[in-house]
Amino acid sequence: MSHYLEIHPSDPQPRFVARAVDIIRAGGVVVYPTDSCYALGCEVGNKAAMGRIRRIRESEKDHHFTLVCADLSEIASYGRVDNSQYRLLRALTPGPYTFILVATREVPKRLQHPRRKTIGIRVPDHPVPQAMLEKLGQPMMSSTLVLPGDDRPLTDPVEIEERLGNRVDAVIASGNCGIEPTTVIDLAGPQPEIVRRGLGDVAALEA
Repeated sequence: MSHYLEIHPSDPQPRFVARAVDIIRAGGVVVYPTDSCYALGCEVGNKAAMGRIRRIRESEKDHHFTLVCADLSEIASYGRVDNSQYRLLRALTPGPYTFILVATREVPKRLQHPRRKTIGIRVPDHPVPQAMLEKLGQPMMSSTLVLPGDDRPLTDPVEIEERLGNRVDAVIASGNCGIEPTTVIDLAGPQPEIVRRGLGDVAALEA
């Protein structure tokens, strides 16, 4: 049975956050809000839950998930970061950015890009996922909630529940989110490269 949890977008209720985290720890898949779009999330490395997200999105087996972290210290545990990259990350996190970094040894190979050995990582600027990550004590695997046949992410939690039904274990309703995805910045090469322009401002990188 899917749970519908109404969590306040700026002052998350601890009991509902704890319930959402319990569902994730039990291997569940949740829909949760971010500072860009609603997303699908699960426990790091849970193959069954990640497989369910792929089936919901009808994505390929090699679909790359994003590792959603609470802060910069977690990023450094999963992605290799030099001094200049750290300064950029510090300036842009938390925020609507996804960073592609060379994965550290902490990242299982099946979560990395098979050729580049990279991992996508982000720190959302939204109280609900921040509260969830703090309670969970580790990052989440995540994928933007875009359903097959749609050209934009779902933003209305009521519609999300209606369309997904029991295919997820919980819908965390925190009002409407946006429809513009994150800006993706590749930091795995010699210079930062904007892979996808989204919600995040990249003026500083283009100066």
